[in-house]
Amino acid sequence: MQETTGILVDLFFLFAAAKMAGELFTRIRQPAIVGEVLVGVLIGPHTLGLVGSPDSALIDLFGGDEKAAEEALTVVLDVIAELGVIILLFFVGLETRLRDLTEVGGRAAMVAVLGIIFPFVLGFALIWGTDPVAAEDLGLEAAFVATAMVATSIGITARVLGDIGAIRTREARIILGAAVVDDILALLMLSVVSGLGEDSFDVLELALTAVAAVAFVVFAALVGTRVIRQYSIHLEKLRIQNAPFLVAMIVMLGLSALAGIIGLAAIIGAFLAGMMLAEAKERYNLEQQALPVYEFLVPFFFVIIGTKVDPGAFTDPTILAIALGVTGLAVLGKLMGGGLASLGLSGRSAAIIGTGMVPRGEVGLVVASIGASIGAISDDIFSVVVFMSIATTILAPPVLVWLYRGYRFTAEEVAEAPEEPPLPDL
Repeated sequence: MQETTGILVDLFFLFAAAKMAGELFTRIRQPAIVGEVLVGVLIGPHTLGLVGSPDSALIDLFGGDEKAAEEALTVVLDVIAELGVIILLFFVGLETRLRDLTEVGGRAAMVAVLGIIFPFVLGFALIWGTDPVAAEDLGLEAAFVATAMVATSIGITARVLGDIGAIRTREARIILGAAVVDDILALLMLSVVSGLGEDSFDVLELALTAVAAVAFVVFAALVGTRVIRQYSIHLEKLRIQNAPFLVAMIVMLGLSALAGIIGLAAIIGAFLAGMMLAEAKERYNLEQQALPVYEFLVPFFFVIIGTKVDPGAFTDPTILAIALGVTGLAVLGKLMGGGLASLGLSGRSAAIIGTGMVPRGEVGLVVASIGASIGAISDDIFSVVVFMSIATTILAPPVLVWLYRGYRFTAEEVAEAPEEPPLPDL
């Protein structure tokens, strides 16, 4: 079908560009994901236009409606990007056992709570004080920007921690545990703010969403891990080839979809699926079996994030100043929350935890999109949130690599860590 040819061409450019950029940045001793995001900006529809624009065949399929064809292409690319971050968090889950999170549960919860309070207050105050629209809408626009500043995109941090072999460290476990709590709290905040924007706020619905989210996480973490531990040995009796791997993919996609139905990010379901199957990974070598899928899909997530950036939106000095201010406060808020919650740990550990919570990535973009769709934020403020999301995504990885330079891994971390490339010297 000619209609799919243009999409295949886009996928070719996205994957090839991501891999070449990753290779280049690895050679200059920088995280590969920074190159993947930046090359996405370069080839995206707002710059060179190599990807992200429908061809004539796809437009004809939609009766000449170019806007509809563009939206369809965006949906296709977003689904592929979502699959990329799902497999990424599944891998992270495979390296995280339930006991790892329960050991740091209290501190992780504190990191999540304080990491939400500080960015929200700082972001709300900045937009309320600098944007005239904020005063007119009783703070709704400021609330949306502040909500976009609280949610952490753990996919970016998880990729860096995995690349440098630090996914088993205490700081990484705190970050992962905090990300789960962070996602639930951010979901509730988004529900509240969206309800206010649509004049349809329902306290009962919000409470039911909260209960469903918590129940899902608890059930998957407690019951799911026990089921896998007890019954995974029976996977050997299945007649289909690579049965353990195929069942793992089914569990991963199923929990991701269920998380999305509940209202959580799909990546939380993928992470929980990996954590459940961590009980059987040694028996079936799941990581090695899934590695080709990881190498193919994960780069799409980061390069597609880059394609969403419109550099031209920041030619207005005022908008650029607000964007820089929001970005600075978004970083500061997470560092303050992570630092305060890390009292008793070393300064390096506190900095790692705070920095690990900094990236907003696709989470900030989702919040901005919802705000724009209901008319709660202006086009300029939408660009500000996009800038903040991308900037925090790009800034955090090299800082994390630098912070882990010279880190002394414990014997347990070295013994259980996956084989990864050595930490690069900067």
